[in-house]
Amino acid sequence: MANQEDIFKKVISHAKEYGYVAQSSEIYDGLSAVYDYLQNGAELKKNIREYWWQAMVQLNENIVGIDSAIFMHPTTWKASGHIDAFNDPLIDNKDSKKRYRADVLIEDYVAKIEAKIDKEITKAAKRFGDSFDEAQYRATNPRVKDYQQKSETILKRMASSLEKEDLADVKNLIEELEIACPLSGSRNWTDVKQFNLMFGTKLGASADSAMDLYLRPETAQGIFVNFLNVQKSGRLKIPFGIAQIGKAFRNEIVARQFIFRMREFEQMEMQFFIRPGTQKEWYETWKEARMKWHLSLGMGEENYRFHDHEKLAHYADAAADIEFKFPFGFKELEGIHSRTDFDLGSHEKYSGKKLQYFDPELEESYVPYVVETSIGLDRMFLAVLSNSLVEEELENGSSRTVLKIPAVLAPTKAAVLPLVKKDGLPEIAHKIIADLRLDFNVIYDEKDAVGRRYRRQDAAGTPFCITVDHQTLEDNSVTIRHRDTMEQKRIAIKDIPAVMEKEVAMKYWLQKLAES
Repeated sequence: MANQEDIFKKVISHAKEYGYVAQSSEIYDGLSAVYDYLQNGAELKKNIREYWWQAMVQLNENIVGIDSAIFMHPTTWKASGHIDAFNDPLIDNKDSKKRYRADVLIEDYVAKIEAKIDKEITKAAKRFGDSFDEAQYRATNPRVKDYQQKSETILKRMASSLEKEDLADVKNLIEELEIACPLSGSRNWTDVKQFNLMFGTKLGASADSAMDLYLRPETAQGIFVNFLNVQKSGRLKIPFGIAQIGKAFRNEIVARQFIFRMREFEQMEMQFFIRPGTQKEWYETWKEARMKWHLSLGMGEENYRFHDHEKLAHYADAAADIEFKFPFGFKELEGIHSRTDFDLGSHEKYSGKKLQYFDPELEESYVPYVVETSIGLDRMFLAVLSNSLVEEELENGSSRTVLKIPAVLAPTKAAVLPLVKKDGLPEIAHKIIADLRLDFNVIYDEKDAVGRRYRRQDAAGTPFCITVDHQTLEDNSVTIRHRDTMEQKRIAIKDIPAVMEKEVAMKYWLQKLAES
């Protein structure tokens, strides 16, 4: 595990060093679990947003996007169940006085068992070489089977106890597994209690008349309360979807793992409204479509898996996560949920307004069912960043650090480098930048020897380096270098946009996604 921890520490320090992410208010010693996206981070985040939005809204005739407010009428959260049921099970250690999420303590215990499985598999793979069959080994090796069975038993019991709100059994499980406080090593625990995660605030000029409000803990409710506004103004026929990207806020007690779990974060959600009775097919359709979107970025099929929920929310009849292999193990990246008619039905009840759709084919009105896809933008950012950071050994014995961000998402698409700062080369480089700038985010880099500049751009994740040299003065050609392969080619200046577009333009990536 230490190795994985080291990798994660490298990701965090690299993110800061290369202008991606830093602790918020760092000069004041920061604010726990709140982060700022720096110049490259803001670009990467924008590109992920855009890739999701275009794939979801632009490529689907029956999906539209909205942008609803962060503040909502407080009854919204009563109707959605957040006031009564948006809780985390917390446990305090009496000796260290530290508070933990009980389910996270148990999940971390299981992660250690899974790390042992990975260790066994790595050893066996080395021993058996090319003839190694991982699936067969998992199914037949007694030690691996024992570990797997233990993991499953623990998670099933935890899910069952949480579902029944049997918090005493959750504590019993922690004690039976002899889970200690990570800080003090003490096993002296309090009882498990529920804690509401919403941030409260006030609306109004005076304390007497101010209304109690909440910062939204999810963006979905803004879609549900606007269902009729969007459907009627857009004359939309079921099935149709409403998408939204926006900030949400949760008072996470155990906010950790860098930007994986934060108190202020961004969600990319789509609620798909359908006829009751068709939810099973649409649920499968959206599971497949969302996995396809992830795989289109080329970050490795082996790094994704579906995890079906043991414990369903009270409103759901099916739920699955797309999990990604982060440096700290497989964790949820996106959720696909069949939410039945709970949301619209509940808002109809609490608001006293009809939230129904008249289906011209069936000639009847009904409250539509919903299938939701919900992905954390910050988690997607972390998935891209952690998966892309690679230390490569080169043929000449040296090594390089390279950030192999999918080119469509890369913050800067090309760096233009004059070989020397004289002989008119900087002027040509600036002219190339001026010509490219309207289509691509490009930068100028003249400091240090050209080899060091290549390394710097590799580490920052820039897909192309374009070098202007003395031959450029003779024949208007430049050297274009690819980040991932380090391959260099001589091309005419006029051909640069076409070469770059094929690799980095969103339309080509979306086209491949649409055809897949």
